Amino acid sequence: MTDRPTPSEPRPESDPESDPESESVPEPRPDPETRPEPEPRSVDRPTADVWAALGGPAELLDRVSFQGPQGGLPSGLPVRRLARATVAACSLAAAELAAHRGGGPVPAVRVDEGAVATSFVSERHLEIDGRKPVSFAPLSGFWRTADGWIRTHANYPHHRDRLLAALGLVSDAGPEQLAEALGKLPAEEVQERAYEAGALAVAVAPVSTAVHPLVECREVGFAPVRPLEAVPVDRPAAGIRVLDVSRVISGPVATRTLALLGADVLRIDSPRLPEADDAHADTGFGKRSTSLDLADPADRATFEGLLDTADVVVSGYRPGALDAHGLAPEALFERRPDLILAQLCAWGWTGPWAGRRGFDSLVQAGVGIAAHEASPDGRPGVLPAQALDHGTGYLLAAAVLRALTEQRTHRPGGRHLRFSLAGTASWLLHGIQPEPTDAPNPGTEPYDAARWLTGADSAYGRLRYALPPLGYDGAPADWARPPVRWGTDAPIWL
Repeated sequence: MTDRPTPSEPRPESDPESDPESESVPEPRPDPETRPEPEPRSVDRPTADVWAALGGPAELLDRVSFQGPQGGLPSGLPVRRLARATVAACSLAAAELAAHRGGGPVPAVRVDEGAVATSFVSERHLEIDGRKPVSFAPLSGFWRTADGWIRTHANYPHHRDRLLAALGLVSDAGPEQLAEALGKLPAEEVQERAYEAGALAVAVAPVSTAVHPLVECREVGFAPVRPLEAVPVDRPAAGIRVLDVSRVISGPVATRTLALLGADVLRIDSPRLPEADDAHADTGFGKRSTSLDLADPADRATFEGLLDTADVVVSGYRPGALDAHGLAPEALFERRPDLILAQLCAWGWTGPWAGRRGFDSLVQAGVGIAAHEASPDGRPGVLPAQALDHGTGYLLAAAVLRALTEQRTHRPGGRHLRFSLAGTASWLLHGIQPEPTDAPNPGTEPYDAARWLTGADSAYGRLRYALPPLGYDGAPADWARPPVRWGTDAPIWL
């Protein structure tokens, strides 16, 4: 990470993600019966590659088709193909589990690309009582350094405080003071100072040649798993208990999807690390939320009780960060050999950066996406969505659904699933070919996000939000309930 794009004039650069377009949105969900259905399009190579990485039966791919507008995620990289492939794989995994639990054939999967594009920027479309959330704080963004560019992430107060302290700035310093300090320092020096201080800043690097695996799926031992009763096709995960120990976007998107499909998802956070209300309002649909301090003996005992009867644990922390609390994979599988453990991290599971904190925007900077998408004057650019977060979230949910099926049709026992934003990024950069010029049935329908937005009352107020993009015959059209306020549920299973 030593070469950098040629810099231009010093100034902070905010993401397009922080400037959502304004739309006029009808409150009720549009009735699909009132719209003409475009001709479906055939499955593409990325969808087949994802399905193969998940261990899915190749013969099921002929169940998948695509329809709808293609213009929702414009980019110099194949973001649209990544988005629709991850959602298609998740939809097919849900359909496969639905068929297993219902005894019928695997339902046809029809993915609407407009719904996919809208859901991949769900945090931008969210409104709470008519107010649009702020995606990025004033000290988050691209900044000119003495020899290049740096990307900072200071949305959480503790990360903001650590960044300012690492640079020797006063606690109430604003963008102007930050820009002045960063302009005097080399980008990698800022990066390493921030890392040592527990802050978040990554030097903008050229496109990386490193390749991380997209999905790692491992069978763990042999142990009986509890049988699953028959359920309706729209609730293939009904009765599955999911402990959600993840934050921000990627993990919560995965568990939001599992909740959509009927799972009992209980998100657990430390009371010392509150989640932003806007973030939780976006990703909390269908789930419950509680707070437990694992360093407190009573809370730890409560957590252990929940773990005893959980089917799935989703963890979104750095490798090793939760090991001291008994959540190392080996400890979990020794205790629960039938468990499905799905882990995700930012920078991959091996290498010198594996233990570093990270977010989608920082990984985009560190692996070269920001440089690839740079403007002609050299200013770093961004993807049209936090596609690494959302894509990894749907991948994780798909892998969990497939693991539930495989435990009961292939080999009972535990499953260890691992994902990283860097893995999804390297797939985007090196593993997905651009759209073929002779692709069948190119979409000509105009993209209008309003068609995939709806509204509901919640504990946070009146929400406008993006509908879920999963598409198979009989799939749920919306979540069963809106988000609850963060940390307000009892730590119990339903």
